[in-house]
Amino acid sequence: MSDRRVRGVSQVAEGTGVTVASQRIAETVRERILTGQLKPGARIRQDELAGELSSSRLPVREALRILQSGGLVTLKSNRGAWVTSLDQRDCELSYQIRARLEPLLLAESMRGLTCFDLAELGAIQDRIEATSDVEEFLRLDRQLHWATYRRHDADELATIIERLWDTTQHYRRAYSQLAGSSRRWIINSEHRLLIQALRDRDAETAQQVLVLHISRTLSELKLHPEVFSQ
Repeated sequence: MSDRRVRGVSQVAEGTGVTVASQRIAETVRERILTGQLKPGARIRQDELAGELSSSRLPVREALRILQSGGLVTLKSNRGAWVTSLDQRDCELSYQIRARLEPLLLAESMRGLTCFDLAELGAIQDRIEATSDVEEFLRLDRQLHWATYRRHDADELATIIERLWDTTQHYRRAYSQLAGSSRRWIINSEHRLLIQALRDRDAETAQQVLVLHISRTLSELKLHPEVFSQ
């Protein structure tokens, strides 16, 4: 779990009085959602989850509230909890918001990126180009982008963006599985352009490349409505 994720969960915990157990359960369920073990629309049964994780129902309820605040879970009064699902319009809007907000976060971070950070970005990209596994690609792709944001001092902005990443994760996976490696060269080229702009300390170009990168993904998702029925 990242330092910022720990801070974010701790802040929610302080505001709701949840326990360490609730935080642990929330992170376990979050990981299952992001890795595709729990798919959009899946029912989350509190009793079963409590039994599996050797917990009482109260920490489970509080954990689901944490996940609801992050957009990953939808709670329905007196009915239960489900993994949040998006339709195509919801997902498109999320990408449009990302294209506007992420360049701001990148600019906030760029000033503090170190030589070590820049070297790490290159190493991550090398690993992206070396893999053909979709899950590994998704993990490394996320790692790379958030490494470019790591020196920000804009927690509220980062929280909004992370929520957008989390709630669209399933659809990125479905599209990546559909496209296979046929479009990977475009992603790699955009990543390399972004990394070079960061090395050059060229904020304008870095932001432009990032907008292009996000917008291209949005354009390709629009061509594949079947992703939203998987």
